[in-house]
Amino acid sequence: MHYGYDGKVAVVTGGSSGIGLATVETLLQSGASVALCARTESRLNDVAAVLIRDHGEERVFARALSVLEPGAVKDFAGSVEARFGRCDLLVNNAGQGRLSTFEDTSDEDWRAEYELKLFSQIHPTRAFLPMLRRAKGAIVAVNSLLAYQPEPHMVCTSSARAGVQNLLKSLSVELAPDVRVNSVLLGLVGSGQWSRRFAEREDQSQSRAEWYGALAAKKGIPLGRLGNPAEAAAAIAFLGSPAASYITGAQLEVSGGLSRYI
Repeated sequence: MHYGYDGKVAVVTGGSSGIGLATVETLLQSGASVALCARTESRLNDVAAVLIRDHGEERVFARALSVLEPGAVKDFAGSVEARFGRCDLLVNNAGQGRLSTFEDTSDEDWRAEYELKLFSQIHPTRAFLPMLRRAKGAIVAVNSLLAYQPEPHMVCTSSARAGVQNLLKSLSVELAPDVRVNSVLLGLVGSGQWSRRFAEREDQSQSRAEWYGALAAKKGIPLGRLGNPAEAAAAIAFLGSPAASYITGAQLEVSGGLSRYI
């Protein structure tokens, strides 16, 4: 599907794997030029080589960095402006979840989780905001259903995700009408962390489809399966596109019906 990004420039953090990479590919297929960043330089270089092969060097820019380092993120924004001259969409693809209960979460874990979840939104938004304002652009944050439907075995992540959602709502008001701010709330999507858990499964004879199906049944997902990264990417691309021009401060669930809140 083409989402109408011809002539636009998008930035995707955490863009070298999973939902981030699927979003990069979707945006490129929809006509955008894309700048992506990720922490692991070797993987990022491999991914960028394939993207350049498929879409052209003039439309792809990659930089290895941590979004928790404000100076590096600021330099990245400057490089994007020098390369493309603009930024129309920022996709803040936050980090993975932390499995922990209240009793076994240390102070250091609490601090690390809040820093990751909040500053992975704050630093890129601050760095790219001038370009987004000039372009009348959009921010789409990748968040989790845990923000509204917390799990006791993910108490730290659930709390931090709720804080992120509150931040995004505040930004959607403060940055309007120049910049739209929306989010996707993910349920169980079969990206990297679930692949790792599948590899560590107790019954090594189970196929991926069998293991994912059993997990979906255990979690009570009405659609009976995990999502795939391309489905999440489609929601992100829509919210950042001209088709969503009157949507801001909203959240779109990509959860297969897992949510129970009203």
